[in-house]
Amino acid sequence: MAGIYIHIPFCKQLCFYCDFYKSNSLKEKPQFIKALKHEIELQKNYLEGEKIETIYFGGGTPSVLNGKEINSLLKKLSEIHEITDNAEITLEVNPDDIDKDYVCEIKTTPVNRISIGIQSFFDEDLLLLNRRHNKRQAINAVKLSQSAGFSNISIDLIYGIPGMSVENWIKNLKQAFELNVQHISAYFLTIEPGTVMAQLIEKGEITPLEEEENVEQYNVLLEQMAQNQFIPYEISNFCKEGYFSKHNTNYWKQEKYLGLGSSAHSYNGHSRQWNIADNDKYIQSLKADSLVFEREILDPKRKYNDYILTSLRTMWGVDLKYLEEEFSKEARDYCVSLAKRLLEYGMIDIKNESLILTKQGKFIADNIISELLMTD
Repeated sequence: MAGIYIHIPFCKQLCFYCDFYKSNSLKEKPQFIKALKHEIELQKNYLEGEKIETIYFGGGTPSVLNGKEINSLLKKLSEIHEITDNAEITLEVNPDDIDKDYVCEIKTTPVNRISIGIQSFFDEDLLLLNRRHNKRQAINAVKLSQSAGFSNISIDLIYGIPGMSVENWIKNLKQAFELNVQHISAYFLTIEPGTVMAQLIEKGEITPLEEEENVEQYNVLLEQMAQNQFIPYEISNFCKEGYFSKHNTNYWKQEKYLGLGSSAHSYNGHSRQWNIADNDKYIQSLKADSLVFEREILDPKRKYNDYILTSLRTMWGVDLKYLEEEFSKEARDYCVSLAKRLLEYGMIDIKNESLILTKQGKFIADNIISELLMTD
């Protein structure tokens, strides 16, 4: 089974922390949708005939699409690919795009999972992040989606925001649990170079939290999720039983996926490729019946590193049997030898022939992952 990701690179307002490719001009949207449909045709053989189990509209802000536009894109995909009857089809939305008419319109499409970019239920956080919505709109977005009949709802939250206290982080989580959503993605605020947030910190206009505060907020996150029966199936992703994000899980389990749209990434098991991060050039190239992208052929070392990088972040961990079967006994032995010290320090465990991060290990996951990678 494979997945399809559709990148909708339009935002009505640019968030101060985001470094994804996007444009705040919607004038190109009709041409972009036309180009997307042409890319679907040009890339029809990329997944080698595999059935499509997941479709994900990400961005940017996919909720700039109306129901008619979503249906037209899904219709085009179904003409080219075989989509399973129970395919997970996710639409990312901004809270301020959600009103009763819009969510009811989306419910008439095949979309069956909604992901709402809330980030915080505190207006002061939202202003700092330059989000377009407020707390009231965030809560209403969830309730309206539920009233329209959506029963698989995910929300995004961010911790480590400058000025955020542990008490407010707990209140954020409590509000999320009270809304009875099925899935929560909780991300640590990473200050990416070149973003407005990075510039504000450089100027001394805002101060990032101390490392101890960030660790405490992640510890609170793990405790609160456990108390509310949310499964920590990936470092930043938590869900009720039966509500794993199939699309993201397929990424972590090395399944094939096709990325459509400017800056979208694809993986077919042999190589990775990524489209040009420029709407104008993307549209013009497809008008000329071509697609501008870069490609990287994956050698065994890179495939091994990619597997370690994605799998160790999940509750399933690094499958040692898979390493031996997919790569070699030497690759398995290499990983096990590097892991010995981490095992002794209590950073990872071995369960059912898999290396899995402990609670302590999750706090320094990136460092642990780098310890297990193959180097030159």
